[in-house]
Amino acid sequence: MKRLIAAALLAGIVTPAIAQDHSQMDHSAHQMPQAEAAPAAAAPANQHAAHAAPPPAEPANPHAGHTMPASDDSVPKGVAPPVPNDYAADALYDPAAMARARAAMLQESGGMTFSQLMIDRFEYRAQKGVDGYAWEGEGWIGGDINRLAIKSEGEGAIGGPLESAELQALYSRAIDPWWNIVAGVRQDFRPQPQRTYATIGIEGLAPYWFELEAQAFLSDKGDAHVRVEGSYDQRITQRLVLQPAAEVNIAAQDVPDLGIGSGLSTVELGLRLRYELAREFAPYIGVHWERSFGDTARYARAAGEGASATSLVMGIRFWF
Repeated sequence: MKRLIAAALLAGIVTPAIAQDHSQMDHSAHQMPQAEAAPAAAAPANQHAAHAAPPPAEPANPHAGHTMPASDDSVPKGVAPPVPNDYAADALYDPAAMARARAAMLQESGGMTFSQLMIDRFEYRAQKGVDGYAWEGEGWIGGDINRLAIKSEGEGAIGGPLESAELQALYSRAIDPWWNIVAGVRQDFRPQPQRTYATIGIEGLAPYWFELEAQAFLSDKGDAHVRVEGSYDQRITQRLVLQPAAEVNIAAQDVPDLGIGSGLSTVELGLRLRYELAREFAPYIGVHWERSFGDTARYARAAGEGASATSLVMGIRFWF
């Protein structure tokens, strides 16, 4: 009996102590290390604090990507690139090679041969006294740069003698897209005595689409003169064209054999209205006025001719 009572007392003392030891051991195994416990203690007591919205971020600077570098070492140094020219390919390829290629291309494109015959005026002139006729035209063959041109012009009286007739053979070379220089020879068949001239000049399209031509002539007898011509095509409709034209002749000296006086010798003005049935064929009507000046007018009166004349003209203009 005494043994049972002693065993019960021992069990009551030992069991709570063992349970307490197990309880302390179980909680100590789940405790955080001392270094990690501090953040837990600093955590907010509010259980919803972990779900609170983060503080608003500062607005981004829109110029942040455009700020200048802090150091000049990032700025490229050296010789500036060359100024671009008219040919972009020279920036990628050898300029000398590209220049040769362009020259070959121009030679090929300008190497083709073309031709044209243009009769600008072929007309009948009704005037006081004896009616007359006149022509003026040009034919050429060649390319865009070099051409051989043949020009002719003249006039006469209906049923009467040929008063003037000339033929020019010219070499023409383009000096830019608008102008050509010309050089060659001119042969006058009328009036008598005949003359042969060396000639040089320039022709082309002036601003505002005026067609201009200026030539200087030096004959085999030593006399010289200058001729300047101009015309303008004013389109009234797509087919109806009004063309004013002018011609001025200036002589360097008197040439009595040809009835030419020094200085301003003759002026011719014309106004023609043509209708282009086709681009290549156009009949026209108009008026033509010409006058001699100075000694040229005196020579004309001495020969029984008037110093001036006005004509109503009708004719055709064609080319092919």
